[in-house]
Amino acid sequence: MTLRQLEYLVTIVDAGSFTRAAELLHVTQPALSHQVRALERATGGPLLERLPRSVRLTPMGRAMLPHARAALAAARKSVSAARQAAGLQCGEIMVATLYSVSLGVLPPVLKAWRRAHPDVHVRLFEHRHADELAAAMAQGQADLAVGPEPSDWDGPVHPLGEEEFVVVVPPDDPVATATTVRLADLAEREWVHYAPGNGLADLLDQVCAAAGFQPRAAVRTEQTAAAPSLAAAGLGPALVPANVLPPRFAAHLLRPDPPVRRRLAAYTRPGGDPVVSAFTEILRRKAILVPGHVRRCLD
Repeated sequence: MTLRQLEYLVTIVDAGSFTRAAELLHVTQPALSHQVRALERATGGPLLERLPRSVRLTPMGRAMLPHARAALAAARKSVSAARQAAGLQCGEIMVATLYSVSLGVLPPVLKAWRRAHPDVHVRLFEHRHADELAAAMAQGQADLAVGPEPSDWDGPVHPLGEEEFVVVVPPDDPVATATTVRLADLAEREWVHYAPGNGLADLLDQVCAAAGFQPRAAVRTEQTAAAPSLAAAGLGPALVPANVLPPRFAAHLLRPDPPVRRRLAAYTRPGGDPVVSAFTEILRRKAILVPGHVRRCLD
């Protein structure tokens, strides 16, 4: 069994087919198939089932996949450590996060990191849901995860604070004369909702359920950045993280009553790593969970 064979397995699964994986890996499809068969001989059984238009993991394949990902991540880390030991000021840090966090929280962090460590590149892995994020981190996808504070994590957890959510409506909306709103007062509205599988869809459903209703969707979007624009266009109110809103955004912002907040944290696996520690420190200093321009709109 070789790391290259594990890389082939992971790429086939992520690409969804042998043909696409061969293109991404710059190898011929027969060579790729040969290496997969060699890996299957080494493990003692089939790992992949070929379907007409895709592939599917067998039970053995599903059991092996997270360990294959972890092995590849460890190999990348060993190369980075060797370069650092040789005095090469270069490398890569892999950061797993949510789409909304990469949009609203990470830009100033990444800007500061780039200035401080221009030769240590950042590779982002973005997920739709906090559960997907934690699972990917547990499987070894990244060095560091940034997202909702995990409830059950064995490694170090570094709290970052709370991000606040706001309700976005058009400037001419009947509720746009206030700075706060009870979600129950919007129970009869159709909302700008999020697509199933997006963690923000679950959040909106939960806070509306606590207010005594189930939100009806006028439109559902995969993109966090699209929700406030759709709300500003009059399709319905949207609940969005305050940190994704740019300055001078042409809409009216309302603070839900009671407030809707989410605790964010950075979490890593046990074992000290100077690059991860440096990134975490910049994250603590530069992450803006509630921007000043949003606070001023809500005051």
